[in-house]
Amino acid sequence: MEKEYDQEELDLEVPRYARKTIKRMWDTSKDQHLRLILVLISVVFYTLFSILSPLYSAYLVDFIWDGVKAAAKQGEVFRFTWEHGGKEILILFLLYLITWIFYVIQNFIMAGFAERLNLRLREQIGQKLNRLPLSYFDRHQPGEIISRATNDLDKISEALQTGLLKLFTSVGLVVGSLIMMFRYNLWLTLIFLFFTLLSMVLTSYFSKKTLHSAARRQLCMSRLTSFVEEAYSGRVIVKAFNQEANSSQKMHEAAQAVAESASRAEFLAQAINPAIRFVNRIGQVFIAVFAGKLLIDGLLTVGAVQAFFQYVYQAAEPLTEVSYMINTMQSALASMEHIYKMLDEEEMDPEAESPRKVENARGKVEFRHVRFGYSPDRLLMKDISFTARPGQKIAVVGNTGAGKTTLINLLMRFYEVNDGKILLDDVDTADMTRANLRSNFGMVLQDTWLFGGTIAENIAYGKPEASRKEIITAAKAAHADFFIRTLPRGYDTVLDNEAENISAGQRQLLTIARVMLCSPPVLILDEATSSVDTRTEMEIGEAMKTLMQNRTSFVIAHRLSTIVDADLILVMKDGNIIEQGSHKSLLQADGAYAELYNSQFA
Repeated sequence: MEKEYDQEELDLEVPRYARKTIKRMWDTSKDQHLRLILVLISVVFYTLFSILSPLYSAYLVDFIWDGVKAAAKQGEVFRFTWEHGGKEILILFLLYLITWIFYVIQNFIMAGFAERLNLRLREQIGQKLNRLPLSYFDRHQPGEIISRATNDLDKISEALQTGLLKLFTSVGLVVGSLIMMFRYNLWLTLIFLFFTLLSMVLTSYFSKKTLHSAARRQLCMSRLTSFVEEAYSGRVIVKAFNQEANSSQKMHEAAQAVAESASRAEFLAQAINPAIRFVNRIGQVFIAVFAGKLLIDGLLTVGAVQAFFQYVYQAAEPLTEVSYMINTMQSALASMEHIYKMLDEEEMDPEAESPRKVENARGKVEFRHVRFGYSPDRLLMKDISFTARPGQKIAVVGNTGAGKTTLINLLMRFYEVNDGKILLDDVDTADMTRANLRSNFGMVLQDTWLFGGTIAENIAYGKPEASRKEIITAAKAAHADFFIRTLPRGYDTVLDNEAENISAGQRQLLTIARVMLCSPPVLILDEATSSVDTRTEMEIGEAMKTLMQNRTSFVIAHRLSTIVDADLILVMKDGNIIEQGSHKSLLQADGAYAELYNSQFA
C-alpha cells in the first residue's frame, strides 16, 4: 500500500497538460513578455561570447607559444609587451568580462520575471480564496491549500530562475560548443559524444531513482509532521490515558522512517554527480591521450587542444544535467497545474447586478420554503419555513447532526439555498451583497478564534476604528475587563499561537466582547457560554440579556435551561424543523422537545 501511495505521489509531479499549462502561463505573464525577450537576447549574446572566448584563447595561446619558441630559438627570454601579447590578453579579458555581464543580466531579469509572476499568482490565489464557497474548504485539507500558495509557487520560482534559464543557456552552449568541436576534430568529438551519451543514460536512470526516493522521503516527512501535530494538539489526552510510551514509540518509528528514506534520497542525490563526473573524466582522459597524439603529429596546435577542452567543459555539464532540468521543469509545470486547478474552481454565486441594501436592520428574519443540500441530489433540508420578529429570541435545538449549524450557515449565506428564500427585513438576502448582509449580524461560536496580536486588537477585529474607551466598555459588558487587567500588559498583552497564554473561558469572553463592540442588529450565539464556569455563565447571561434587547437573536443551545425564555424554539431533526413554538406550548404538546427537555432534567 505504501509503495502504491509513493507512486501516486510520484505521478503528481508529472504534468498532465503541459502544453496547455505553458500557454496559460505565457498568457498570465503577458505584461512580462518583454523581460523574457530581453532574457533570450541576453542568452544569445552570452552564448556567442562564451563560444568566442575559447576560440580567441586558442589564437592567444598559439601566439604566445610561437613567441616562446622563437625567443628560445634565438636564445632570448620571452617578454610580454603591449605589442606582443598585452593587447591580446586584454581582448580575452574583455571577452570574459562581457560574457559575465550578460550572465548577470539574464539572471537578474529572469529573477524579476519569476518573482513578478509569483506575486501575481499569490494575489490571484488570495483573491480566489475569498471567492470560494465553504464547500471547497470542506473538500480540501488546510495543508493542501497552504501548499498551493507556498510550496508550489516556490517550486515554480526556483524552476524559472534556475531550470528554465539553464535550459536556455544550455541549448546555445551545447550546440555552439559541438559545432566548434567538430570544426577542430571529428574523432575527438565522437569520443566526447560517446562518453556523454553514457553519462546521460546513467543520469536518466539515477534521476528517476532520486525522484522516487524524494517522493518517499516527502511522504515519510508528511506522516511525521502529522503525527507531531496530532501528539502536540492532544498532549493532555496522551498524558491522561498514560500513553506517553506508546506515543514515543510511534514518534520513534516515524522518525526512523524519515531517517532511512532521507538517507537513501541524500545518498542518491549526492552520489550521482561524482559518478557522472567520473565517467566524464574517463572520457577526458581518452580525449587527452588522443589529442596529445594529434598534437605530436602536428594535426592540432596547443591552443586548439586547450580550446577543445574548454568546449568539452561547456557542453558536458548541461548534457549530463539535462535529466535533472527536465525533472525540475516537469515538477514546476505540475505545480502550476495545481495552482490553475485551484484558480478554476467554481466560485460563489455572483453578487446581484443591482443589489439591495439593508442598513441597521430591524431584525425581521424569514425562511420561506427553503430547500438545501450539500450536493443537489442529496437534500438535507426539504421545506424550512419560519419567521423571526424584530427583537425576538429564537432558539434552535436538536441532537448532534440535526442541521442547526447548517441553518445558521444559510442565514449568513455561507452556502446558497437550492430553492426558496431567506429574507432580512422583507429583502431577499440573495439580492443583497454578502458584505452588507453580514454587517447586520454578529456571531459568537463555540469554537473561539483569535489571531496573533494584542487583546485590544482582537476585540476590535470587527471594528478596527474603535477607540480604547469603546473596547474597554465592550470588555466590561462581557465581564472580560477584570481578567484582562490582571495580565502583565493588560489590553496590550500579545496573544501567542492559538492564544494558549489565556484559558478557554477567557478566549470565549474575548469573542463575546468582540461582538458586543460591533453591536449588530442580529445576533447568532452557538453555545456561546459553553467554555465558561457556571458563575461566569450567569454573569454573561445578564450581559447577553442587555445586549439582546431590541435585537433579534438566534441561539443554538444544547442546555435547554438556557432558552426557556425564548420567543420561538425550533426543534430540528435530520435537517428539518419538526416542531416550533414557545417553551410552554412545546411542553404541552408532549412531543420531541418535551422528550428532550425531560431527559435533561430526569
